[in-house]
Amino acid sequence: MVVEDEESLANLVGSYLERDGFDVTITGDGSEAVTLARRVDPDILVLDLGLPGLDGIEVCRQLRTFSDAYVVMLTARTDEIDTLIGLSVGADDYLTKPFSPRELMARIQAMLRRPRTAAPIAASPGRQDRVFGDLSIDVDGREVTVSGTPVALTRTEFDILAALSQDPGVVFTRAQLIAAVWGQNWVGDEHLVDVHIGHLRRKLGDDANQGRFVRTVRGVGYRMGTGQ
Repeated sequence: MVVEDEESLANLVGSYLERDGFDVTITGDGSEAVTLARRVDPDILVLDLGLPGLDGIEVCRQLRTFSDAYVVMLTARTDEIDTLIGLSVGADDYLTKPFSPRELMARIQAMLRRPRTAAPIAASPGRQDRVFGDLSIDVDGREVTVSGTPVALTRTEFDILAALSQDPGVVFTRAQLIAAVWGQNWVGDEHLVDVHIGHLRRKLGDDANQGRFVRTVRGVGYRMGTGQ
């Protein structure tokens, strides 16, 4: 689904998607996008931030109550806050206008190689949870709890946590996390990892300085903390 109120751009993106074999639905209205998404159950949303009516942030927020579709946010603004807010409500990636439709298609193809929520990452034998202090990760069930309380993570946040916890003693560079979560063919700014890590820490009640659950290794990347 392409949700973009600039008709020429929406049609251009739609033509590239159709060329790659996708069935495409196009709308330029945020409220209509939510209604259509319930009906057509899209695999991918290319979602403009600046829509009339409901903006892209609110569309994404509502979408996440009923869909695990991959979301690429489009924005004409380069303000960091737009990126942070867009990703915090469940967008998987973003592009700043103007952008290359070929780059958009490359990112979409990389997303589709990632498992959706029905397909866990590196499931542990016997459905054993990965436990780090108060943090418990059920990889098979894709569920996370802290002190017994469920934590609602986006698919991307969970996939990052699953990758880190699979080898808790290993420090992952941004490039390694990109390859593990977004795929080897993903193209874009690797600092996207930092944004998702920030949201993950906030939801887990973690602190970047303390690093109980996700620890920063300066100059290298990230690894799991011990939970202590």
